[in-house]
Amino acid sequence: MIVMISSPLEPELVERVRALPAVREVLYDPALLPKARYPNDHIGPADFALDAIGQARWNEMLLRANALIGYPHESPAELARALEIGRDVRFVQGTSAGMGAHVRSAHLSPEILERVRFATAAGVHGGMLAEFVFFGLLSLRKDARRLAAVRANRAWEHYAMGELDGSTIAIVGMGQIGCAIATRARAFGMRVIAVARTNARHALADETYATTDIAAAFARADAVAVTLPATDATRGLVGERALAALKPSAIFANVGRGTVVDQAALLAMLRDGRLAGAVLDVVDPEPLPPDHPFWTMENVVFAPHTAALSMHENERIVALFCENLTRFAAGEPLRNAVNLEEYY
Repeated sequence: MIVMISSPLEPELVERVRALPAVREVLYDPALLPKARYPNDHIGPADFALDAIGQARWNEMLLRANALIGYPHESPAELARALEIGRDVRFVQGTSAGMGAHVRSAHLSPEILERVRFATAAGVHGGMLAEFVFFGLLSLRKDARRLAAVRANRAWEHYAMGELDGSTIAIVGMGQIGCAIATRARAFGMRVIAVARTNARHALADETYATTDIAAAFARADAVAVTLPATDATRGLVGERALAALKPSAIFANVGRGTVVDQAALLAMLRDGRLAGAVLDVVDPEPLPPDHPFWTMENVVFAPHTAALSMHENERIVALFCENLTRFAAGEPLRNAVNLEEYY
């Protein structure tokens, strides 16, 4: 197959793709791609545009390609455009876990959806997101702000700290991110409640609740971690009723998508002291407006949707692509294949 790399990659990773038995040729011209703003940036500056010569070269490459790694700006419009020009493209490996939403927003024709198979980068970011959840949990339980104040004031104060050992975490969504969180939770001595589509037993959980019983699961939790993608089924799933079931001492984390949570209800609980704190990598809308309270609330550990980004991200994406291209060539199921009914 002829592989076109549509997102910046390090030379050694390009060579790794080129060495695959299933690859006949690799098409890669970094001069035609947005300049990375930081390591492993797959989006680039919003104002990047090709001149007429560059666009012609880009189109020539697309016309020859059978498989793509990424698409410029991680943009649904660019994905649609690439697949309209690249009529021989049969497989696209996304660079984000949320690629399913891009496929939906691209409004691809039935012919393209029949011809092309898509795979997300789900799991590539699982370890980083799990680490962020526990960074936030520890920061809030150990009261990092109080420690900073003690140090700034040189006050030799003794006080009791919170702990994770023996507490319970409810994980909403037991995909690759949820499993990564559960594994780390067990290392901290935590009890794990899984919240999934059904209450079927999960190997990493002590108990499992169906999403229809999410409030009952939340009522038993000292911490919650939401990992769900944005789909029609998940929109607003964690609503006011579920949030109200949480203990005032609980900490709420969301590393899935902001649309899954009733953000207004979450904000009200944090402001009123009905919730101890929140750990947020995702919000709704994104970017978060500059005047939103989350920016300055002391009981919120906040990241601008950057907690998943790692110096090793490209290595993991290429490893996933290599496995998937080998599977594709052998007629085997892809890892992280996009569900074209729910688009995740």
